[in-house]
Amino acid sequence: MVHSDSEDEVEANDVFDFDGRSSDADEVNDDDLFDADDNADEATEHGEETGSEDEDEEGEGEEEEEEEEEEESQELARKDVIPMDSVHPTIPGQPQGALASGPSSVSPFPPPDQHRISSKDPTPEQRERPMSPARIRRTRLVSSTTHPRSYTVEAICAIAHPEPTHSLAASMCMTHLLTGSQDGYIRDYDVFSAVNGKTFLTAPQRQHCAVVEGTMKSGQLRMWWENPGAPQADAIVEDHTRSPVTSLAMQSDALWALGGTESGHINLFTVRHEPGQFITALYGHRGHVSSLALQHDEMGFFSAGWDGDVYQWDLNTGQQTRKFTSTGAQVAVVAVRPLGPIFPPPRDLSITGPDLPEGLSRMADDDSKSDASYDPLFDDEPEDENPALQPAKPNTQNISIPKGSLVNYSRGPPPLDSTNYGSFSPDVLMTASIDGSVVLWDQRVNAPGKGVGRLEMSSKTPPWCVSACWSADGGQIYAGRRNCTVDVWDTRQFGQSVNGVPKLLKTLRNPISSGAVSCVAAFPDGRHIAVASNDNIRLWNASEAGESETSGRGRSGVPFKIIPGHHGGIVSQLLIDPAARFMVSASSNRGWSGESTRTVLVHDIRSVL
Repeated sequence: MVHSDSEDEVEANDVFDFDGRSSDADEVNDDDLFDADDNADEATEHGEETGSEDEDEEGEGEEEEEEEEEEESQELARKDVIPMDSVHPTIPGQPQGALASGPSSVSPFPPPDQHRISSKDPTPEQRERPMSPARIRRTRLVSSTTHPRSYTVEAICAIAHPEPTHSLAASMCMTHLLTGSQDGYIRDYDVFSAVNGKTFLTAPQRQHCAVVEGTMKSGQLRMWWENPGAPQADAIVEDHTRSPVTSLAMQSDALWALGGTESGHINLFTVRHEPGQFITALYGHRGHVSSLALQHDEMGFFSAGWDGDVYQWDLNTGQQTRKFTSTGAQVAVVAVRPLGPIFPPPRDLSITGPDLPEGLSRMADDDSKSDASYDPLFDDEPEDENPALQPAKPNTQNISIPKGSLVNYSRGPPPLDSTNYGSFSPDVLMTASIDGSVVLWDQRVNAPGKGVGRLEMSSKTPPWCVSACWSADGGQIYAGRRNCTVDVWDTRQFGQSVNGVPKLLKTLRNPISSGAVSCVAAFPDGRHIAVASNDNIRLWNASEAGESETSGRGRSGVPFKIIPGHHGGIVSQLLIDPAARFMVSASSNRGWSGESTRTVLVHDIRSVL
């Protein structure tokens, strides 16, 4: 029983009353005194006994309180512990008395043999890792219009340069545009200030940029700095030598940039903070650095040169991590495969009849006739109707390719077939050389003779290529040729060996008078490409161009659009931002033969829905 304060008060009052009664006597004698003393002793003993009883009752009350608290804590623990029946299924024939007994018989922790959870229980849901602020900013820059019907491209800004411009580079948001010229200077322009501003070209600038009609805005220069050349032993410290900027690459947030030189080294600069601050120089190539490409994580990059080598660099250490050597010819382009979506494997296009849907039968006819399609307005007269020159249709068996229709190189990587390409990882590197070869490398394979292959060409294709690029989804490769054509390869990856991949899908033909294709650039929608020649820049729909009339789509007389602005000269580089808002073009022969202008044009892109 729990002890209370009210009973203590009653017992104490009884003692006080006894003392009061003994003091009320009028006359006190010795016997009464002795009796009083005896009574007092008895009262004292009675009080001690009462106190001991109270202490015993208090101790019992505390023990009962502790027991109740323990019971409450055990009940809370049993609520938190997962029931044994839900974690471990009941075994038939096993007694359940231990689990059905009172709460005191249930342990808050399962026995050692019951720690193992059943495989039938659902796995815990994985929490998606939140994106970093930089990644969120980059995803918002991508165009919301994924598949427009076409584009309208118009030049709205002209930037005059004293010398031809070899290379271009821009941040992902297009706030910084770098140009590298023959005079050895790197210039940083503000695209949005130029496009949204009210500064137009003056009369001398219009004459310099060959702008005859209409009004065009001028560029807004932020900063410029020198591209240091190779140091000379007898040079004075104050005498800074400059090297032509043969290639450029910039970090997506414009924190730093790389500039290639004619002497073979690569310079590293800061851009956004302390623009033009020289950091270091990376030495490796023995000559002209023709192309630079950043890795997806931007922790390294690839460089290609006229020495025929391609190097992979680690920016944390500044050292080379790998060397790629293909045919030994001058490498014009190096590009990393974009991380695009995964396409479903194609069906067997050799099957005909009711088993094959109508759309796939059309695709089979279009792919087999795209190379043989003839347009009397733009195409040359066919030499002969030799069946050996026609591309073979893919089938479920081994692909038989006529020997006379392909070019065989005496050196370099072997041709890439479907079996070897099926084992490639998504990290694919593409290189294009001046001899016309386009080579694919698997970055995860670093064994001699493995993870590398060359894309086949038709025997009518001349050995020449100075520009090639991936499509936005990484499923196709476009390569410009000397005979006014653009070869389109199907390089989709399915994670398995698929007959007919990679293959030469079709060939796009410009007019004969247009000249050699000097630059090719892909739009973000994955279907349209910009093809630059000596006379103009043309907009092609690569997914529909070259198809025969049996495809069911209406074809106009002209399969491309003219992009006004560039007239005459070789286009060195075309730059299209991921949001499909601007296209920048520069003119230069990049060290090879040909005429060039001294103008950089900024084009405005509008989607046609």
